[in-house]
Amino acid sequence: MVSFENTEIAFKSKTNIELEKAWWLFRFIGNNQLVRLTKPFAGIAVKIGFPFRYMIKQTIFQHFCGGETIGDCEEKIDSLASFHVRTILDYSVEGKESETDFDRTTQEIIDTQERSVLDEHIPFSVFKLTGIARFELLEKASSSEPLSETERIEFERVSMRVERICKRAFELDRCVMMDAEESWIQPIMDKLMLDMMRKFNKDRAVVYNTFQMYRHDRLEKLKELHTYAANESFFAGVKLVRGAYMEKERKRALEMSYPSPIQKDKQSTDLDYNSALQFMIEHIEQFAFCAGSHNEDSAAMLVDLMEKNKIHHNDSRVYFSQLLGMSDHISFNLSNAGYNVAKYVPYGPVKDVLPYLIRRADENTSVAGQTSRELSLISKERTRRKNHRK
Repeated sequence: MVSFENTEIAFKSKTNIELEKAWWLFRFIGNNQLVRLTKPFAGIAVKIGFPFRYMIKQTIFQHFCGGETIGDCEEKIDSLASFHVRTILDYSVEGKESETDFDRTTQEIIDTQERSVLDEHIPFSVFKLTGIARFELLEKASSSEPLSETERIEFERVSMRVERICKRAFELDRCVMMDAEESWIQPIMDKLMLDMMRKFNKDRAVVYNTFQMYRHDRLEKLKELHTYAANESFFAGVKLVRGAYMEKERKRALEMSYPSPIQKDKQSTDLDYNSALQFMIEHIEQFAFCAGSHNEDSAAMLVDLMEKNKIHHNDSRVYFSQLLGMSDHISFNLSNAGYNVAKYVPYGPVKDVLPYLIRRADENTSVAGQTSRELSLISKERTRRKNHRK
């Protein structure tokens, strides 16, 4: 069994200075009041004030992101690879609205795929559909409301962008994942990715859709995907996560008076997440999946399931994944034991990546025990290194 308590392995990629900066950063993130006070001013300050932009870049951006360009990420890619941890380059620019921006983002995603051909340590590319399409268009396409002729033509361009990205992954013998988003735009996303799996996953899983298990309907949706894959002879590609829009989902459901799609409690989310892991392992002949989780119990359970089902540690159908800057005790201890591990490495201009960074701060403050766990492990390693130097 893999131990997640070995901090020497967990933080072996960090210098003493980097460890010290991480300690201060998580102390700040752990202060809910400071985070709440900082958030409203961060976006404005980055746009108008160079000193603040520099401060963001040297602290939270440096910790959670690989750089502003693909080239900037090279050092991080190489560093992770030296510890047998792979990289998922994630162009984390959000909130664009123009067709020009959508086409530029599409090309940037393809550029990450082209970069991956040069390096076995970049097995996946990833994209958000809202990075290449208008949110309002996706919302309407996910409802029962028909699109106007202008919207239909616009949506055809979206479909072409998705297919272009997936086709390039297929041509380059790489994998591509679409991130999940809000429930009210997810139906059209699920449809697009199912179509792409039918087209490109005949011989292996190239296209992966993301399932957020904090939704109470996702386990059944996962089983439905398996049925399609088994009956139509294609491989189901899945990225499994707990979810990232819980408060927003519950608020909208309350305001619009419809049943919340979110699980009643964390225990239900954990149960469905772990049930999904078990289901995919039991049907591994039809699945390839990436378990995105910062939960030690789920990681340990997947390790145990692989052992019981005699699935080799480095079987290419099973990946563990965590975000850069978080849960290194899971990532590096798993990679040290020979499992496939890939870190999400976000990149992009500081001002454009700020929404992602704010979500990371929110996640660490809202998830019970997340920041305190990170901080306690970093503190443990600081103490170990100080004692070692004596």
